Amino acid sequence: MKKISMLLIATILLNSCVSKKKYMALEQENGEIKSQLTKTQVAKEDLENKFAKIQERVDRYNEKISSLNEDVEGLTMENDIKLDVHKDGTIMSNESKRKMLTTLENVDPTKLAEAKTLKDSMNLAIQYNLEKTMNSSDLNEDEDIAVNINETVVMISISDKMLFNSGSYRISSKADDILQKLADVINSEESIDVMVEGHTDSRSINTEKIQDNWDLSVLRATSVVRKLQHKYKVDPAKLIASGRSSYQPLVDNSTRENRSKNRRTRIILMPNIDKFFALMEAN
Repeated sequence: MKKISMLLIATILLNSCVSKKKYMALEQENGEIKSQLTKTQVAKEDLENKFAKIQERVDRYNEKISSLNEDVEGLTMENDIKLDVHKDGTIMSNESKRKMLTTLENVDPTKLAEAKTLKDSMNLAIQYNLEKTMNSSDLNEDEDIAVNINETVVMISISDKMLFNSGSYRISSKADDILQKLADVINSEESIDVMVEGHTDSRSINTEKIQDNWDLSVLRATSVVRKLQHKYKVDPAKLIASGRSSYQPLVDNSTRENRSKNRRTRIILMPNIDKFFALMEAN
């Protein structure tokens, strides 16, 4: 009996020792797992920090690239709108110069060969476009209408008998056709300012409403301007009314025929250079 008891006690003690060893092994394994987990978390945090720094650098580079692109665009735009003063006194932006060169590709090479300065080339380009506009308007020259291009302006001279009754500043109904065609030309090109000049012969005039030839020439100009604005929808901001009285005659006033030539209304189309070439490119 004593032997059995001793054997039972030994077995219990042995089992107890084995369980303790397993426990210690498990504890060690658990500690290693926790340590590895901690290392993994640290490594993960380190990688996240590194990634965040890399992303920050990428963002900074992207901002610099965007800034450089904006600078390049800004410099390009600044260069385009920069005004250059040339030896012949012509002032022109680089953008307008570029558009002018595009137009000159369509100009007669013979005429182009005669252009010696930038101003000559600019005038050729403007003449080309204005002549093209005038031709498309069906505004044909005859004995009562003269169309001339002088450098950067187009001058359309209209005999007074096509616009007014003798000694009057009221526009006659027969003027509708010519004024409609003029309005079509003016409205087709937003870059053009329009000066309307009244001219008389040398014979003096004095009535209840007209003091002298100055009055008559100005009143005729304002009559044309009002008609262009109100009936033909020309922007009034583009219009200028002026009178020259009898002081710029085409010929001497010695004959009836000559006086008829001097009584005229002159329409002067004056393009804004930069606006002209901008619209020219758009068209």
